[in-house]
Amino acid sequence: MRLRAMAKINLGLDVLGKRADGYHDVRMIMQTVHMYDTLDLTMRVRPGITVETNLPFLPVDKGNLVYRAAQLLMEEFAIKNGLHIRLNKHIPVAAGMAGGSSDAAAVLVGVNRMFHLGLSRSELMKRGVQVGADVPYCVMRGTALAEGIGEALTPLPPAPDCHVLIAKPSVNVSTRYVYEHLRLDSGTVHPDIDGLLACIDRGDLSGMAAGLGNVLESVTVPAWPVIGEIKESMMENGALGALMSGSGPTVFGLYGDVARAKQAREVLRRSEKAKIVYLTKLFHSGGSTRDE
Repeated sequence: MRLRAMAKINLGLDVLGKRADGYHDVRMIMQTVHMYDTLDLTMRVRPGITVETNLPFLPVDKGNLVYRAAQLLMEEFAIKNGLHIRLNKHIPVAAGMAGGSSDAAAVLVGVNRMFHLGLSRSELMKRGVQVGADVPYCVMRGTALAEGIGEALTPLPPAPDCHVLIAKPSVNVSTRYVYEHLRLDSGTVHPDIDGLLACIDRGDLSGMAAGLGNVLESVTVPAWPVIGEIKESMMENGALGALMSGSGPTVFGLYGDVARAKQAREVLRRSEKAKIVYLTKLFHSGGSTRDE
C-alpha cells in the first residue's frame, strides 16, 4: 500500500499561554498544501515493525513517529503479522511543516486499512494525539482551527485557492528554543485569528493574506534574520502575504498570480537565501490519503 503524507502551513499561529503540564495553549489555522512524503507499507508474516528511509540521518526505530504510530495500533489490536514501512521524505525535516506528524498520520490510516481494523477517521484522530499533537490534524487535513495543544480541531470552509511559494533556509530552528524564548506580555502582538476566520469564511484571499500572523516570529526573526529576509523578498516580488510556518524556519508566500509566484521563486533561487524553494497550491480535504 502506498500513501501520501501531506505537508501543512499555518495561516495563523497564536500562543495563549503556558500550561501547568509544560505544553502551551495555542490557537492556529492549519492548512494542507500539495507537498508530500510517500510511504510504502508491506505486510510481513514475521512479527515486528521495520522502517527504512531515503535519508540516512532519520531514525528507524521508536525515535521515528511512523514506528510509534504503527506500534500504537498493532499493540492495541494484537496484530500478529509484521509490517515494513518505507518512508520517502520530500517534506523538509524540522521545518515547521508537520512532516513527521503527517507521516505518522498516514501510517495510522494505512494500518487501519491494511489490517481491516474498522476505525473511523475520528477514532484515528483520538489515537493520533498519543503520537503527537499535530497528528490528529494530519489525519483530518484541509483547513482547520486548532486549539488546546493543537488537538482540538474545528473543520473550516476551504481557504480561497492560491499559489503557495515555500522556501526553507539552510538554518535549523529548535522548537524547544522558540517556545523557551517566547515572551507573552502586554507588548506581544498577537495575530487576529478571528479576522482570518472571517476572511476564510467569505473566500477573501486578499484579506486572508493580509491577515497572516505568527506570534513565534517574535523569537525567530531576530535570532535568524534570513527568515525575515525571505519574507521581504516574497513581498517585494508580488506576494499577497508571507509568513513563517509553525516554529520555522520555512517561510511561505501566497500569490494570486502564478507568473508572479514563478518570478519570486527564481529570485529566491538566485539569492541562495533558501536551500529549498518549491511552488505549489493549497490542498483541500476530501481527497484520498492513498496514492491511487
